[in-house]
Amino acid sequence: MLPAARTYDELCASFRWEVPQRYNMGVDVCDKWAESEPDRIAIIDLTGAERRDITFAQLRAKADKLARHLVSLGIGRGDRVGVYRTQSVWTAAAHIAVWKIGAISMPLFKLFGEQALLSRLADSAANAVITDPEGAIKIAELQPQLPNLAYIITPEKTPLPESAPLQALDTAADDPALLIYTSGTTGAPKGALHAHRVLPGHLPGVEMSHNLFPIENDCIWTPADWAWIGGLLDVLMPGLHHGMPVVASRMNKFSAEGCSEIIEKGGVKNIFFPPTALKMLKAANAELPGLRTVACGGEPLGAEMLVWGKEALGVTINEFYGQTECNLVLSSSAKLGVSRGGAIGKPVPGHEVA
Repeated sequence: MLPAARTYDELCASFRWEVPQRYNMGVDVCDKWAESEPDRIAIIDLTGAERRDITFAQLRAKADKLARHLVSLGIGRGDRVGVYRTQSVWTAAAHIAVWKIGAISMPLFKLFGEQALLSRLADSAANAVITDPEGAIKIAELQPQLPNLAYIITPEKTPLPESAPLQALDTAADDPALLIYTSGTTGAPKGALHAHRVLPGHLPGVEMSHNLFPIENDCIWTPADWAWIGGLLDVLMPGLHHGMPVVASRMNKFSAEGCSEIIEKGGVKNIFFPPTALKMLKAANAELPGLRTVACGGEPLGAEMLVWGKEALGVTINEFYGQTECNLVLSSSAKLGVSRGGAIGKPVPGHEVA
């Protein structure tokens, strides 16, 4: 979405929002590529013993099978569907399937305790939850306390017949698509309801924080779970939107060794690191060569961490700022000359920050 530019001022002067009135995130991040370049790699799956490259055609097939199953259960426009899974191909397919039928996806973190799950599922009046075999057991235990929760769906265990490509429901950019709960910065977590336009709204900030992402051979990954807005809308969906490979990998416990292995195995060039992960890498004296960009958000890094990043990662870490309710509104970008220790950056083009 960002135009080519050499400086921040030039970028801001030439930027214009381009959000179509009729728009569906599922079509944008999957179907458009499945139809134009079906063999293009969508997800590099490192969740198993061997690397698997999933094409956009394969991703669409999974999403469409799941979408048809949801429709057969009577789930449709405006219904809330929980996605209770870690990074995986089925997680991406679940969100796409929900959006294509006009329903609202609600990401749920796999490490949530019973009360965190109950509060979100009850408050949202979710009709269904898409999960993995382990998660299905946990949700089933809570189901008696959730009168609206009619279906627990495990794609790996559910017969999903092959079918012709599914035509997405015609949706407006303003139609609701994503219900994601805050971290409870003031009081209990509250649901932030985003429309399909939330993805175009994120693109300028993602592109700026990754030095005008994407360029040829870019490949993006984050250790942040896709249940958080940082994983879902700062990495997974922008990557798919641009037709860039997104790496899916579960890390039960973050480590410098595991991180290095994922980067090498997946050919990762772009990373969104939470601040805690960067601090752990620094403590381990880790070096991660070969990266093109590293973005970070969540808390200030400080000048010392930026110096370390340049030495150990070979790039200047671009900091950004945002929250679940209003994400990626400030960002640094070393390529554009917007980088200074102790400062988050400048307003992302298209935003005014007072």
